[in-house]
Amino acid sequence: MRGALGEKIGEGNFAVVHAWAQGQVVKLFKAGFSQQLTSHEARMTRAAFAAGAPAPEMLGEVTVEGRFGIVLSRLDGPTLTQLTRSGTMTLAQAGAILANLVVSVHRTPPPRDIPSLRGWIDHVSRRNGRDRLPSHTATAVLTLIDRLRPAGELCHGDLHPSNVIMTVDGPRLIDWTWSIRGPAALDLGFSHIVLTEIAADRVDDPRRLGALNAALQSEYATLAGMSPEALTAAVEAYLPVVCAFHLLVGAEGALRERLIQRLEAALPTNHSGLPTI
Repeated sequence: MRGALGEKIGEGNFAVVHAWAQGQVVKLFKAGFSQQLTSHEARMTRAAFAAGAPAPEMLGEVTVEGRFGIVLSRLDGPTLTQLTRSGTMTLAQAGAILANLVVSVHRTPPPRDIPSLRGWIDHVSRRNGRDRLPSHTATAVLTLIDRLRPAGELCHGDLHPSNVIMTVDGPRLIDWTWSIRGPAALDLGFSHIVLTEIAADRVDDPRRLGALNAALQSEYATLAGMSPEALTAAVEAYLPVVCAFHLLVGAEGALRERLIQRLEAALPTNHSGLPTI
């Protein structure tokens, strides 16, 4: 589709976002990133927007200088991360916005072709994950998923404050790369690991991210009519699965070691009596 590569707006681990045409951006994926995942993000973003989820509009696919990209509607506004860092928004306010987004996403009908949690873990661990997750560990994770019997709701898979843009029309979620079918506890588990393990390595004061995660969980419990204790138990049941997920998508270095330790410590005691939401 017509457009020209403009100023760089943002950059993540797997892609760079540039201005494109009027009111549009192009997300160009970095060399070596899975074509299957880029196509998945394109499909999930299009389906989520069409179903009324707080996603950008998916406008088309392009190839620029040999790199695959997806063209999206431009979402103008600061991220939640920027607002909390500047002091414009409190951590409690940001946690409430994240919690409401979880509710909004899970009320959105999931696309027909979205993979299930079990199907995704099984496929990736068999195809290219043996060097990232030993087969016996993958089997234990799949057994855990079978015991949890996760619900079939739409999960964003990467819900954290840097993926939330505060537009004049309200908060919008970007980066639907890891969208999957599962329960709300899974999405909250993804947020928990990102805020307490992954992003904590990149900030001066990790305690702020821990406080944000606590605010998110507390507000979600209120919205869902659950006790904080019941929600914590439900989320913690899925943390081994989330650790396995991040190991399969390429966690490295000290993070990888921490996730392996956490996964190995959790699996033996999480095989019965598990709460679900």
